[in-house]
Amino acid sequence: MSAATTATLLGMLLVHLAGDFLLQPRRWVDSRQQHKARSASLYLHAGLHGVLILLVLLLAGASTVFAATGALVVAASHWLIDLGKSHLDPGKLHWFLLDQALHLLILLGLWLVWVDGTAPLTAALAWFTHPDTLGLLLTYLLVTRPMSLAIALALRPWSQDVVDPGTLVAAGARIGILERLLVLTLVLQDELAAVGFLLTAKSVLRYGDLRERKDRKLTEYVLLGTLLSISLTLVLGLLARSLFWGG
Repeated sequence: MSAATTATLLGMLLVHLAGDFLLQPRRWVDSRQQHKARSASLYLHAGLHGVLILLVLLLAGASTVFAATGALVVAASHWLIDLGKSHLDPGKLHWFLLDQALHLLILLGLWLVWVDGTAPLTAALAWFTHPDTLGLLLTYLLVTRPMSLAIALALRPWSQDVVDPGTLVAAGARIGILERLLVLTLVLQDELAAVGFLLTAKSVLRYGDLRERKDRKLTEYVLLGTLLSISLTLVLGLLARSLFWGG
């Protein structure tokens, strides 16, 4: 895959993000949600995406016919997808992710037609099915929900002695998952000093809160959970780096 074809794909993604998040006024979104297919803003937004894609394809050297056809496909699909989204709850994350995924699939399909070959898909499939890639994906998966459950079970003997009503529901588990993903990435990049900095920063943030509550059991429980989470992730990360990351 040449640098030119890669640049074209990146350009298409760039103008999509610009059109959806930088060049779309809030009043367009409100109009679409209120008036649905009768909203002029919906047509303006779809047309803007078509024009942006047209410019990218022309700059990439595509023929006028192909660029115009691609622009029409993008504009029409964007109109249809956003029309469907206008009938859904805009405050739900899964609808937002589905909306963006559909737009990106359209762009990817158009790009694959333009490069006229399956080489990018073949290369992506070869990378995805490589043992090292699968091993890394397995490692990242392990530090999410599976490790959360393992830590919860390990701490169960002490959980009955701890009452912490001042926290968000399930926030601790989600923070732990994000923390382990970050630690794992740092370990794979051989940035162990940054792991120490992260642990120190978390300790500082939690220290004031725990000190004000003067709850020694809660302090010990949080410390135990944090050290267990970090330790397991460090061991798993070092093992993964040795096996899949080239040592």
